[in-house]
Amino acid sequence: MMIEALLAVALVGALVTFVAPNRIAGKLAFAISLVPAALSLWMFAAFDGSGNALLDGTLAFESQVEWIDLGSYTISWFVGLDGISLPLVVLTTILTSLAIMSSWTPIDNRESQFYGLILFIEANLIGVFAALDFFLWFIFWEAVLIPMYLLIGIWGGPRRKYAAIKFFVYTNVASLLMFGAFIALVLGLGDGVTSFALPEVANAMLNGGPDGLFGLEGTTLASVVFVAMFLGFAVKVPVVPFHTWLPDAHVEAPTPASVLLAGVLLKMGTYALLRFNFTMFPDQVETYAVPIAAIAVISVIYGAMLALAQTDLKRIVAYSSVSSMGYVILGLVAYTQFGIGGATFQMVSHGLISGLMFMAVGVIYNATHTRLVTDMSGMADRMPVAVGILVAGAFGYMGLPLMSGFAAEYFIFFGAFGAGFDYAPLFTALAMFGIVLVAGYLLFALQRAVFGPYRLETDYEVSRAPLHDIAPMFVLLGIIIALGVAPDLIFEMITDAVDPILENGGEL
Repeated sequence: MMIEALLAVALVGALVTFVAPNRIAGKLAFAISLVPAALSLWMFAAFDGSGNALLDGTLAFESQVEWIDLGSYTISWFVGLDGISLPLVVLTTILTSLAIMSSWTPIDNRESQFYGLILFIEANLIGVFAALDFFLWFIFWEAVLIPMYLLIGIWGGPRRKYAAIKFFVYTNVASLLMFGAFIALVLGLGDGVTSFALPEVANAMLNGGPDGLFGLEGTTLASVVFVAMFLGFAVKVPVVPFHTWLPDAHVEAPTPASVLLAGVLLKMGTYALLRFNFTMFPDQVETYAVPIAAIAVISVIYGAMLALAQTDLKRIVAYSSVSSMGYVILGLVAYTQFGIGGATFQMVSHGLISGLMFMAVGVIYNATHTRLVTDMSGMADRMPVAVGILVAGAFGYMGLPLMSGFAAEYFIFFGAFGAGFDYAPLFTALAMFGIVLVAGYLLFALQRAVFGPYRLETDYEVSRAPLHDIAPMFVLLGIIIALGVAPDLIFEMITDAVDPILENGGEL
């Protein structure tokens, strides 16, 4: 019942925070968030699962109870964790606590509602990574949209309403496409499944697949569903050309919302791609490997070039996420142990590094009230600690050795070079060139914004950031270094859950 405990603490905590006085809401929400963080770390230490959650693996913290009979199908409360989902649950709980602490300075109105929504997001994110029944999973998946829409629309910047609506429309339309495709798949499987449990659907797909539906043959139906679900999840990732909602959402969102959006919400898309497309459709992965790899490389390079053209620090970091998610897609389509394992490692690594970067940009904005690199200079003298952590986070993005970004990119490139699809070495080499672009735009932005003589003209003194703004960044930086020095802290459990996927296709 540990997963239920995580969900209950976050949901009840959200309700309690909603009705708490504004003056104590931030501290109360942080104290409540420490409980799921501590529980998830205990679950990580006590983890005894093996294999893959969808492919007859031994689940950790599993529970299943029949819930609703929907015609000839059963919907269950079915949750459990494996080596892929557990690191993402831990990432969610840790980032939530740190995002709440980083909110204490910038959030000064309607605090109880703000922190209640943050805890509500946490509960649903945990549900997305733990749910193993499609309907239950989809409820959590959709429930994440509502609080994020409100966080952007109420506490965001000048164009917050536009950004919130764009975020909601893009992601909701994509969800409808994905939902329709999965239901068509289940109907096409006919008597092969009696429930919406993801392990049952996955095994039915790997043991013959759908018979057909709407006049489509089974293989054609599988291909149509694969493409539709890929497009639906690609919007959430996001990859080019479905990325345009992301920079607007990040720029207008308050910093803590940006931390969760980049750190965890984007991983919903890549996690779903791994669970659905790359676990259930090995034949289609092989068929569409080249166009998917092309999309990945385009996202890496195009996202980096867009970042190079920006002058807003937050928009620069936002476009960096588009580039980083391209690496995840390349690792997944490599369909090798290091490829998929590295992609999953990159999900965690990017969550930590992007969260750190957005926090650092937020701290500088709190002091200067500007994010334009053309307006800033000499921040290193006025805010040495915050700037030092920002520079360290940028090095993590660039793949500096002994930081998690280096390990993630090494795993992905090593796996992608050994992939079996056409032109895999060429695609990998092009993606590696993206590192040069990442270093270029980050160093160029940092050189203009934080080094050189101080020239910001303000009516107030720009000084060092308070401890509660700096402490969360130190925690994230410590974890980034720990995973860079000892990647097997999570990589072994990840590959244990990845190997069963590759037994049905790909290369172990």
